[in-house]
Amino acid sequence: METAETRLTVLFEDPFWVGLFERINAGRYSVCKITFGAEPKDFEVYEYILSRWDTLEFSPDLESRPPHSRRVNPKRRQRMLQKQTAAGIGTKAQQALKLQQEQSKTARKLRSRQRKEADAVRKFQIREEKRKEKHRGH
Repeated sequence: METAETRLTVLFEDPFWVGLFERINAGRYSVCKITFGAEPKDFEVYEYILSRWDTLEFSPDLESRPPHSRRVNPKRRQRMLQKQTAAGIGTKAQQALKLQQEQSKTARKLRSRQRKEADAVRKFQIREEKRKEKHRGH
């Protein structure tokens, strides 16, 4: 039986509040970072999840070790959660976000280059038409 785990961490990264969605599914780890702006209320976060979950862009999958399945004492679990919230973004999440950022950067550069080339072709055609217009009447 496969298990899937999703975790949302809301933290303050000066000057905005951000949400970090971490997803572990079948031993694969991916992450998505969203910016809230002002500190979100619980109902705002819940509404965001319900309305925009399918549009979130998660990073490419990374290998993840399977979560331990033994029962944890509630007090120990609470201490572990407090440590996690104090630590902020984990290194694996940072790696996944960096990978996603690099991919979006290369895609943006590709779109920009294609747009510049199309613009250059269009300008060339306009120049050619003007040149032909000058010689048409003589």
